[in-house]
Amino acid sequence: MKSRKLTLSSYSTSSMTKEIFERPIAFTDVETSGLDAVKHEILEIGLVLVDQKTGKVIDTLDIKVKPEHIETADETALKVNGYKAADWQDAVSIIEAMALYGEKAKDAIFCSHNVTFDWSFIAAAFKKAGLKSTLDYHRLDLFTLIWVKTKDSNIESFSLSKVARFLGLPEEPLPHRAINGARTAHEIFKKIIHS
Repeated sequence: MKSRKLTLSSYSTSSMTKEIFERPIAFTDVETSGLDAVKHEILEIGLVLVDQKTGKVIDTLDIKVKPEHIETADETALKVNGYKAADWQDAVSIIEAMALYGEKAKDAIFCSHNVTFDWSFIAAAFKKAGLKSTLDYHRLDLFTLIWVKTKDSNIESFSLSKVARFLGLPEEPLPHRAINGARTAHEIFKKIIHS
């Protein structure tokens, strides 16, 4: 049996490269009951789906998720995101939330301010819901883009609100809401990429 030597030129990456630049970007923020994706839960998902060529918003998702184990919540996390049980009475199950998120973000590139944190919760939620992720496997980390853009500056902090203020954009309002975080992330991305 004759073996064939494979080289980099044996693979056509031009179509894959072109496709990656045509996929929408899914600016995502989650509000959670704590910092541990195994122990804590998503309470809210914010999504701003953007056409990466035009920068225009294609779709959004602003959804509250009914916690199954609020007793494991970290009190500080609940204060940060303003969780009150009464405000979550019409919240949906994690299965419904992830089905909606997966449908809207299908084939998109995931992007968030803290991609490790947000993606760990999204991935755990897909698994918990018994659903497969529908997103592209690539991830964009907004923090890295911010770091490159501001590394020689006097930026005081890399929190989303502080970065927005540093770039001359409105700060994310308090309490934190996932949709506001996703919108702010999108505005920061536009400012960094197009300036």
